[in-house]
Amino acid sequence: VPNIIGVKEATGNLDRAKSILDQVDPSFLLYSGDDATAGAFCLLGGHGVISVTANVAPRHMHDLCAAARDGDAARVEAIDAKLEGLHRELFVESNPIPVKWALAEMGLIKKGIRLPLTWLLPAYDEVVRSAMRQAGAI
Repeated sequence: VPNIIGVKEATGNLDRAKSILDQVDPSFLLYSGDDATAGAFCLLGGHGVISVTANVAPRHMHDLCAAARDGDAARVEAIDAKLEGLHRELFVESNPIPVKWALAEMGLIKKGIRLPLTWLLPAYDEVVRSAMRQAGAI
């Protein structure tokens, strides 16, 4: 299709991503939309990730993609292990509720949210905070 230079593939299905990569021209850009599989996705030849986790741990997500670009699967795995909880817990409620809470917790934005969103339920505060600690974000 003219003027379409790429797409975001957010299913988390690596077989699907590989199939797409095998069928398109190498110049066609394919980005992951699933943080939990982004490292493996990029190791398969994906071009990067449109990431939620990168809002809270940008350096780690950058390093993850750079390691994948360099074919360093061991480094991808090590970085991903630090981020595993964050990938999961940033979706404990609807996006972007947990990420906004995390950014406020880091002092990067003011606490508050506009309707129709609501603030993160207090029951999840420590769950997200713990994942942030594991990732080295706080």
